Amino acid sequence: MPRTRTGAVWFGICAAALIFVVLIVFMLQNTRGVRVDFLWMDGSLPLALALLMAAVGAALLTMVVGAARIAQLRRLSRQRP
Repeated sequence: MPRTRTGAVWFGICAAALIFVVLIVFMLQNTRGVRVDFLWMDGSLPLALALLMAAVGAALLTMVVGAARIAQLRRLSRQRP
């Protein structure tokens, strides 16, 4: 059987659901509060939330750098004959 887009979407949804289950279990097991100091902000929040925020921030930074590199490569490919 050839692979289809519907099959790929179904696989992606199943993988995302599994990741969300693992994330929920992680967050439920790490509810202890921790103190966080960042620049001028400080406060207390659950450990899982602090780690999740750090991971999302790192992912966003990675996407920005990746998008800049893709734009740079596209510009270079248009300039070359």
